[in-house]
Amino acid sequence: MTPTAMAATSPNKFKIGLTFKAAAGYDAEWITPTVYGESAEEVAVNAVDVMKALADKGVIDLAALAAKKVRETHQSTTVLAGNSAPMTFSGGKVQAQQSTPGPDTDSCTHGRTLREGQGAKGPWAALFCNAPKGSQCDPLWRQKDGSFS
Repeated sequence: MTPTAMAATSPNKFKIGLTFKAAAGYDAEWITPTVYGESAEEVAVNAVDVMKALADKGVIDLAALAAKKVRETHQSTTVLAGNSAPMTFSGGKVQAQQSTPGPDTDSCTHGRTLREGQGAKGPWAALFCNAPKGSQCDPLWRQKDGSFS
């Protein structure tokens, strides 16, 4: 048995789970390898080896391409109907964002999510399309009268 195979099957005092996400949203593709070792230093060295191997062997690029293909060919009917709000990961938990309908004149069929923030010019708010990146409708920005366009 090779040392690498032994490390994965033998009892180890240390282990670390790594998460590589393509974007901030919960719906982004993830690669989640687990690395083992008999010492913290061995786990760190193994983690670096895993990260390098994933990049060098094209695993990261291939995972992104596969996820893109799945999104393009197997889109959920709830997303198409606008009934599904995107998920995010915050505070150690999966959080559903509130899906907000756009104005009656809105042509977006994916549903929208209200996001608000504080910028250099003051507070802002916008309704963002729930479709996957690359196929999203333009955001609707809150106007001074409180409406969105």
